[in-house]
Amino acid sequence: MVKFDDFKKLSIKIAKVLKVEDHPNADKLYVLTITTGDIEKKIVAGIKQYYKPDELTGKSIVLVDNLEPANIRGVTSEGMLLAAHDGQRLSILVPEKEVKVGSVIS
Repeated sequence: MVKFDDFKKLSIKIAKVLKVEDHPNADKLYVLTITTGDIEKKIVAGIKQYYKPDELTGKSIVLVDNLEPANIRGVTSEGMLLAAHDGQRLSILVPEKEVKVGSVIS
């Protein structure tokens, strides 16, 4: 079980995807350039088999913003998008209504 105080340490925000690129060292990964309103970051996401770049560019997503950066096959990922996967399909979590980029999810 995760303690509530530990969960509160996560910074979960709305981000906007600015750019989608193929990962240079992995066939199933994208490198997304995203913004949280005040800063641009790159994240690596294993969603290539489910989404085309034009389906992601401009999309608002739910982002875990304060993860320690991780090197994923030679590219630094500075966050993690949230998605649901049922074993066959994957769906990125998005806000139900339009909200400002950088909005905090609580």
